[in-house]
Amino acid sequence: MTAATHARRLEGRTAIVTGASRGIGLGIAERLVAEGARVCITARKQDALDSAVESLGGADVAMAVAGRADDPAHQDEVLAAVAERFGPVDLLVNNTGINPAYGRLVDLDLDAARKIVEVNCIAALSWIQKAVAGGLEERGGAIVNVSSVAGVRPAPGIGFYGASKAMLTHLTEELAVELGPTVRVNAVAPAVVKTQFATALYEGREEKVAAGYPLGRLGVPEDIAGVVAFLLSDDAAWMTGQLVVVDGGLLLKGGV
Repeated sequence: MTAATHARRLEGRTAIVTGASRGIGLGIAERLVAEGARVCITARKQDALDSAVESLGGADVAMAVAGRADDPAHQDEVLAAVAERFGPVDLLVNNTGINPAYGRLVDLDLDAARKIVEVNCIAALSWIQKAVAGGLEERGGAIVNVSSVAGVRPAPGIGFYGASKAMLTHLTEELAVELGPTVRVNAVAPAVVKTQFATALYEGREEKVAAGYPLGRLGVPEDIAGVVAFLLSDDAAWMTGQLVVVDGGLLLKGGV
């Protein structure tokens, strides 16, 4: 299905997608624009964001603000800029995630652990708090948090990343209860998606890794974007607090 044939389910909506200069985040932004939304993307590097905005269709449908996702001042700047350009935020996608550590939990640098929680969990909660403070709960809207299958089953080597994603999933459930009925909060849990972030998990052995998936391939950003767009749309109007696993069937075979 091409962008031109997507249903315009998000016409007139305004969205923020964090960590969206490339990879899954950019794929989500592309799908939201294709479905009629105006989108603000965030990431750390302005030049990458500028290129992404052009690829999304330019200033009429997209804007970008550079900064660290876990910086409250950056969050305030983004929300203010979006309100001025496109109007109040209706949709929020917390996509930013980091994993600076690899190895056994017993060897984990605890400063790295604290940073993982700060970016993967606390920053997502802060974005939501600020959106709600800006009137999201009164207006109504939808939020999607990008979790991971590593938060569903043990994932040796990236165990604390998985723990942070499990926390994000639980935050999703708690927020769904607190913010209903006007705001729906859901999450998606991808397996390995072919992005720069996940390169170490498949580079040089993609065929072998993909053989572990019943659908016979790794994910691509579009696979996640379609599910996120559905969860943000009125087609998912009776879904909240759910974790939608998008994994090519990996968990069915007991893997991560």
